[in-house]
Amino acid sequence: MPADRLHLVRHGEVHNPRRVLYGRLPGFGLSEAGRRMARQAAEYLQSLDRPVSALVCSPLQRTQESAEPFTELFGLEPIIDERVIEPTNVFEGKRMVMALVNPWNWRHLSKPALPSWGEPYADVVGRMNAAMTHAWDAADGGDVVVVSHQLPIWITHLAVTGLPLRHDPRARRCALSSVTSFEMVDGTWTETAYAEPASTAGAVDVGAV
Repeated sequence: MPADRLHLVRHGEVHNPRRVLYGRLPGFGLSEAGRRMARQAAEYLQSLDRPVSALVCSPLQRTQESAEPFTELFGLEPIIDERVIEPTNVFEGKRMVMALVNPWNWRHLSKPALPSWGEPYADVVGRMNAAMTHAWDAADGGDVVVVSHQLPIWITHLAVTGLPLRHDPRARRCALSSVTSFEMVDGTWTETAYAEPASTAGAVDVGAV
């Protein structure tokens, strides 16, 4: 029996005092506020009073830490899936403002529709769809929670709703510890809800492109 609903949950705030673009770099875990946000996301899903049968997360530290409250509340150990990881980008480890003032980096901005600075959007859509479909089919009913990252979640939203993949990263509707929910009907994903259950006022959110 496949799942009933799938929730893409973004990780909480990361401890990032230098405000660098951390991408896939190791050593970037949640801040104290980020742990609180992750807990609020888990409590929100618990409040829906829907059975959750599977928990999936990316291999990065911040997503594994964000999955911990779900393990506590639902008694599920996370399944690590590389396909829901943060995309690659050439600006990892840099501060974006500093990177953009360097003319040497302008070549990476030549094709924003691709994008030329990192993993192609179409590739992200493909791997996210594969991971979501696998988790959906493998579930024994109930809901599936997938803890992932801003860009993979947002690009999935764009693809599912038929919108262009090219977009302004500053305009993404994917807050820290937000929950974007989907159902699959006749092999086609449909977005059913979006929620921002966490208190994010004053949060630092500059880690990905």
